[in-house]
Amino acid sequence: MNKILSILLLMSTPFVFAAATDDNEIMITQVGDTLKLYVDQVGFGNKVGLNDFSSGSGSNMTITGVTLDFNIDMIGNKNLLFGPLVADTSNYAISMTGDSNAIDWNIGSTGSSDDSDINFAMTGDSNTFDIDQGAVASAERLNADLVLIGSSNVFDIDWESDDVTWNFDVTGSSSNFNTLQKDGSQTLNFDFTGDSADVDITQISGTCAASGGGCATPNANVNLNVNSDNAIIQITQKDSGSDS
Repeated sequence: MNKILSILLLMSTPFVFAAATDDNEIMITQVGDTLKLYVDQVGFGNKVGLNDFSSGSGSNMTITGVTLDFNIDMIGNKNLLFGPLVADTSNYAISMTGDSNAIDWNIGSTGSSDDSDINFAMTGDSNTFDIDQGAVASAERLNADLVLIGSSNVFDIDWESDDVTWNFDVTGSSSNFNTLQKDGSQTLNFDFTGDSADVDITQISGTCAASGGGCATPNANVNLNVNSDNAIIQITQKDSGSDS
């Protein structure tokens, strides 16, 4: 009996370790309007994207439409979310609970991404964000919110959208945040509690959106509420010019 149990244990162990890094995956290629996407994933290694776990190529999902509604909840470590998206008049609610998660999203790189409402809720450490909106095509009127509880995070977020309101609420230490708001009127509300953070904020005002927005003049505003030791915060505001 002991020999049989030992053999079964040896046979089952590799299977357990393989599943631990790739529990759930959703691969998406979609074209069409008024999509409502609701995703709940619970496990170690959830992913929404185009490539599968075994390829490791990092290919992105491709979604194109108008009036999209995303609600994605991921619970577990090493969750992954990939773009790009092309969408006007759309809402995004993204929630992640766990450590070592990654979001690599490009919104509107090949088409318009006007009237966006984006909400991130993150709880966990060692997360990585690389988000770009409006780098190439039109992107007007963006309201973005991030609530993060966790330490040792690295964020690079570029909102190249006319008329941006960016609410950034962070609790945690030893993180690196780089955020750019470009064109139109920008407002950044940054609440930060934690030590040893490196924060770079760049605002480059440009031209207000032609229609549909409340921008009277292309002003740049930063409202900081910081409770921190050993933090480094650099703010750069320009009327126009390059990203640096």
